[in-house]
Formats: sequence, structure tokens, C-alpha cells
Amino acid sequence: MERLEAHKIVILALGNLIRSDDGVGVSALRELEKDPRLPDWVVLVEGGTKGLELLPYICAAKRLLVLDTVDVCAKPGAVFRIAGDDLRTLPGAGSVHEFALADMLNALRLMGREPTDIVLLGVQPLTTELGTVLSVPVQQALPTLVEAALSELYRWTTSRECSIPRAHEEVEEGVPISTPEA
Repeated sequence: MERLEAHKIVILALGNLIRSDDGVGVSALRELEKDPRLPDWVVLVEGGTKGLELLPYICAAKRLLVLDTVDVCAKPGAVFRIAGDDLRTLPGAGSVHEFALADMLNALRLMGREPTDIVLLGVQPLTTELGTVLSVPVQQALPTLVEAALSELYRWTTSRECSIPRAHEEVEEGVPISTPEA
């Protein structure tokens, strides 16, 4: 817990592992757990579909990185970085969760506990029907999502004494990190 107070970086994975592509956030978190580049002081939270029940796990975060599917009507497997004011206008309709990320962020704001930095790394799903396997385009996007998460951590930690090895190049705000091949 001491490390959380020192760095206050939380990675929150949302999604339902029995709803096909909706499980990509949790799958990415599990890959990050095995990655030696992930600093041990970063707090990982497998949030699933718990919604507002997750507030105690994220309310102390100074920086919050969310991994999830996001339906923005893009090509399946496209990976997006959404931050800042774009998160405030994020609709809940694209979520298959009981409570959308927007609900959690609004609750943190009302509690006066909104993190300084919040970034959503999302993957456009092909399907969120019942199933336990990611679709091919989303499975192919999984390494890109993991690298994007490490890159975000790198951005946040470059000015600190604790930094992580460079994951990949910077991405432009609001522009897809990757889109699947045609």
C-alpha cells in the first residue's frame, strides 16, 4: 500500500470474459501481469463488470489507466486512446457493463477524488455475444493494447526516478493507435 501512495498509478481492466471481445481489457491486464517491464508498484485491478463497486479500488489513484472494449463504430480490432474532455463525453451506450466507465468517472468527480490523469485504451469489438474466445481481429490487437498500456506508463513515469523501458512510439490523441489490416 505504501507504493500506491508514492506513485498512485492504477490500471483498471473492465470487461466480461464470457462476452467474447468484451474480455479484452481483462486479457490485456493478465498479459501485463506477466510482462517484466511492468513496475511492481503499479496497482492492477481486474474490475470485470463490477461498476461502482470498484470505486474503493481506484479512488486513491492519481493516474488511472483503463483497459476495455469501446464501441466507436470503427473497424474491429482498432485500438484507441481516449483521454481528457473526450472521456467526459463518452457515452455509456457502447458498454455492455451494468455501469459504464462514465458513471465511475462521474462518481469520482462528485466525491472530489477524480485522478489527475485518466486514459482509456480501448479496442473496437467485433462481437460481445456470449463466448469465451476473443475474435480474430481483437486477439490480434491484444499485443498492441498491452504495448500501448506500457507506453502510457512510460509517459507518466519519465520524469520520475522510476521509469519503464520504452514500449512503442507516441500516439496522437484521439487517433487510432492501430487499425487492423484490410
